Amino acid sequence: MGRSGTFMAADAVELATVSRGGFIESRHIGSAAVVDGEGEPIALIGDTSTPVFPRSTMKFLQTLAALDAGAPLDGEHLAIACASHSGTPLHVALVRDILGRAGLDETALQCPPAWPADRAARDALIRSGEPNAPIYMECSGKHAAFLAACRAAGWPTDSYLDPEHPLQRRVAETVGRFGGGRIDHTSVDGCGAPVHTMPLVALARSMARFATAQESSPFAIFRHAAQIRDAVIAHPTAMSGAGRPDTVLIEQLGIMAKFGAEGVYVAATREGVSVALKYLDGTGRGAPLVALQLLVAAGAVAPQQAEQVLPHLGLEVRGGGRVVGHVNVGAGVPVELPAR
Repeated sequence: MGRSGTFMAADAVELATVSRGGFIESRHIGSAAVVDGEGEPIALIGDTSTPVFPRSTMKFLQTLAALDAGAPLDGEHLAIACASHSGTPLHVALVRDILGRAGLDETALQCPPAWPADRAARDALIRSGEPNAPIYMECSGKHAAFLAACRAAGWPTDSYLDPEHPLQRRVAETVGRFGGGRIDHTSVDGCGAPVHTMPLVALARSMARFATAQESSPFAIFRHAAQIRDAVIAHPTAMSGAGRPDTVLIEQLGIMAKFGAEGVYVAATREGVSVALKYLDGTGRGAPLVALQLLVAAGAVAPQQAEQVLPHLGLEVRGGGRVVGHVNVGAGVPVELPAR
């Protein structure tokens, strides 16, 4: 076993600040890794070698394992498998379709029940008198993909979340192989699935491998990674929800972006320049902004492109119904990174 916790405050840097009326009200510290398309470090900011739980950013790797196990997924179904969705009718229909194609229904899902995160969908469900349910949980697409993989491989479906289940063993192998590092700790994610630690630099490296994977690769794992990347880029609304920051970055910049609980965020350009970061306080407020700034600093995104999406990232701070401040990039985030 490795150390029993993630990196310390003394090893973190200021990633973001929150201003109100010109006064910095909050400072968020954390660490970030930036790698190139070969997975080689461009910048390691703070402590990027101590393990973190990637939380929902691990869904790309979990979906990759499901594909490798034979799950018959493509297009929007791949996107919803990677999603932290908002429970809209579109999302629910996609999850039900994955289950139906596997000869299952939503009673097979073992994620906890939830209300839709989308307000209109939640209000409609409440008005209908129907209860909350696992299918509305933001991770239900991943769970449906797990079940589809189990059906394809002939594995049991009632124990698909057991860390010793063949599918979960394959997920662990995929995490180690794609990130290039060993797993120090395994626990249970919020949705009930096993979650494995990996350093931020390994998480960034795994994103670079998704971004640069080729459908013509002689290796199935890289062909599948290319399928996942293309599905995510082609179906941003399925990945998250209309207007959400991840959707905005995917839709407008073609960046493979994903948030994870406890302040984790990943982003990768098509050329493979990739960022993985974690806020030590777990908030993640402004994480898409920080990731975008690091991609700009690395020369992977043009500043004018970044400027165009900033108004859509939820960075405004309000008081009395009007804008009185903003979430800003912190002093620990470089404006420019060394050319490679």
